[in-house]
Amino acid sequence: MAVTNISVLRKNLFSSIDNVIEYNDSITVSTKNGNAVIISEAEYNAMLETIYLVSQKGLVEKIKEGEKEDISKMSTYNPNEEW
Repeated sequence: MAVTNISVLRKNLFSSIDNVIEYNDSITVSTKNGNAVIISEAEYNAMLETIYLVSQKGLVEKIKEGEKEDISKMSTYNPNEEW
């Protein structure tokens, strides 16, 4: 995560944004009024998806239960399998 101030960000805005997008980096921008964080759209969407999934009642518990299953007893994925 890069840290910069608003003046330096203004001078390097285009390259800074390109780095955020290309490398999924983030930038903390310090200002006299506080800090802001710049992240890529992909990172933002991933965070929203994580928040959504965690907010689904019981889903985390089901995932944790699934992690305990013995993989050797599972069948492989068959797209033609009827449910």
